[in-house]
Amino acid sequence: MSDNLPAIPGMNNGVASSTGSASSGLGFLALAGRTAKLAASALFLKEGMHLLRSHMQANATAAMRLAEMCGQAEVEPRFTSMIMDTSTALTGVAEASGEMVNAADAVDTDARGFNGAHEREYRSGYEASNGSGVRQGKPGFYRRTGRRR
Repeated sequence: MSDNLPAIPGMNNGVASSTGSASSGLGFLALAGRTAKLAASALFLKEGMHLLRSHMQANATAAMRLAEMCGQAEVEPRFTSMIMDTSTALTGVAEASGEMVNAADAVDTDARGFNGAHEREYRSGYEASNGSGVRQGKPGFYRRTGRRR
C-alpha cells in the first residue's frame, strides 16, 4: 500500500531527508513529510478497514443464512453449529475492523494537528534561515549549545 502514497516534500524514496543534512532526518521538511506520510497511511488503513468490515459483514450474513437453511434441511446439528460459529467469528472481525477505523481516524487527526502546529511554530524560522544565505547549523545544534531564540 505504501507505493500508493503521494510524493511528499522532505521525503527521499520513502525516507525522510533533512534540510540541513540528508542523513539526520531532523529538518523542517523531513518532519513535515513524515507526519504527512503518517496521515496518508492512516487514511489508506481507514479505507482498507471499511472495505474489510463490509466484506466480513456480508460473509457473516451469508453464513447465518446458510446455517438457517441447514437447520431447515435438518443437517446434522454439529455442522450447523460450526457454521453459526463461523458467522459469529466473522461478525467479530467486522466489529474489530470498525475499531481499527476509529484508531486510524484518530492517528490521521492527530498527525494533521501536529503537522499544522509544527507548520505554525517553525515555518517562519525555516523560511528565514533559508532566505538568509548563511549556512545554518545542523538541526538540533542550537538546543545542544543552549542557545535559544
